[in-house]
Amino acid sequence: MKPLNIVTLILVIVGGLNWGLVGLFNYNLVQAIFGDRLDNAIYVIVGLCALYQLFPWSQAISTDEVDAEANVIRRNPRV
Repeated sequence: MKPLNIVTLILVIVGGLNWGLVGLFNYNLVQAIFGDRLDNAIYVIVGLCALYQLFPWSQAISTDEVDAEANVIRRNPRV
Protein backbone atom coordinates (compact mmCIF):
# COMPACT_ATOMS: atom_id res chain seq x y z
CA MET A 1 0.00 0.00 0.00
CA LYS A 2 1.35 3.40 -0.92
CA PRO A 3 2.15 5.80 1.94
CA LEU A 4 -0.37 8.33 0.60
CA ASN A 5 -3.09 5.67 0.72
CA ILE A 6 -2.22 4.87 4.32
CA VAL A 7 -2.22 8.51 5.43
CA THR A 8 -5.51 9.31 3.68
CA LEU A 9 -7.13 6.16 5.03
CA ILE A 10 -6.07 7.03 8.58
CA LEU A 11 -7.49 10.54 8.23
CA VAL A 12 -10.77 9.19 6.85
CA ILE A 13 -11.00 6.81 9.82
CA VAL A 14 -10.27 9.65 12.26
CA GLY A 15 -12.97 11.72 10.55
CA GLY A 16 -15.44 8.87 10.89
CA LEU A 17 -14.63 8.45 14.56
CA ASN A 18 -15.13 12.19 15.07
CA TRP A 19 -18.58 11.98 13.43
CA GLY A 20 -19.38 9.07 15.72
CA LEU A 21 -18.45 11.14 18.76
CA VAL A 22 -20.56 14.04 17.51
CA GLY A 23 -23.54 11.79 16.88
CA LEU A 24 -23.34 9.84 20.13
CA PHE A 25 -22.12 12.38 22.63
CA ASN A 26 -22.38 15.75 20.85
CA TYR A 27 -18.60 16.08 21.34
CA ASN A 28 -16.47 17.41 18.50
CA LEU A 29 -12.93 16.13 19.07
CA VAL A 30 -11.46 18.04 16.10
CA GLN A 31 -12.80 21.32 17.41
CA ALA A 32 -11.61 20.50 20.93
CA ILE A 33 -8.07 19.83 19.68
CA PHE A 34 -7.67 22.47 16.97
CA GLY A 35 -10.15 25.15 18.04
CA ASP A 36 -12.48 27.24 15.93
CA ARG A 37 -9.77 28.59 13.64
CA LEU A 38 -8.44 25.34 12.22
CA ASP A 39 -11.39 22.96 12.43
CA ASN A 40 -12.76 23.92 9.00
CA ALA A 41 -9.34 23.35 7.41
CA ILE A 42 -9.17 19.90 9.04
CA TYR A 43 -12.65 19.06 7.71
CA VAL A 44 -11.57 20.07 4.19
CA ILE A 45 -8.43 17.91 4.44
CA VAL A 46 -10.44 14.90 5.67
CA GLY A 47 -12.98 15.43 2.88
CA LEU A 48 -10.23 15.52 0.27
CA CYS A 49 -8.80 12.32 1.74
CA ALA A 50 -12.20 10.67 1.41
CA LEU A 51 -12.37 11.71 -2.24
CA TYR A 52 -8.88 10.34 -2.80
CA GLN A 53 -9.87 7.03 -1.20
CA LEU A 54 -12.60 6.60 -3.82
CA PHE A 55 -9.93 5.84 -6.45
CA PRO A 56 -8.31 2.82 -4.73
CA TRP A 57 -11.76 1.57 -3.71
CA SER A 58 -13.14 1.78 -7.25
CA GLN A 59 -9.99 0.11 -8.58
CA ALA A 60 -10.36 -2.75 -6.09
CA ILE A 61 -14.00 -3.21 -7.11
CA SER A 62 -13.23 -3.22 -10.83
CA THR A 63 -10.38 -5.75 -10.50
CA ASP A 64 -12.30 -8.03 -8.11
CA GLU A 65 -9.53 -7.54 -5.55
CA VAL A 66 -12.10 -7.81 -2.77
CA ASP A 67 -13.28 -11.22 -4.02
CA ALA A 68 -9.70 -12.39 -4.47
CA GLU A 69 -8.85 -11.55 -0.87
CA ALA A 70 -12.00 -13.30 0.37
CA ASN A 71 -11.00 -16.46 -1.51
CA VAL A 72 -7.56 -16.44 0.12
CA ILE A 73 -9.14 -16.19 3.57
CA ARG A 74 -11.53 -19.08 2.83
CA ARG A 75 -8.68 -21.31 1.64
CA ASN A 76 -6.35 -20.49 4.53
CA PRO A 77 -8.25 -19.36 7.66
CA ARG A 78 -5.00 -18.44 9.42
CA VAL A 79 -4.39 -15.51 7.02
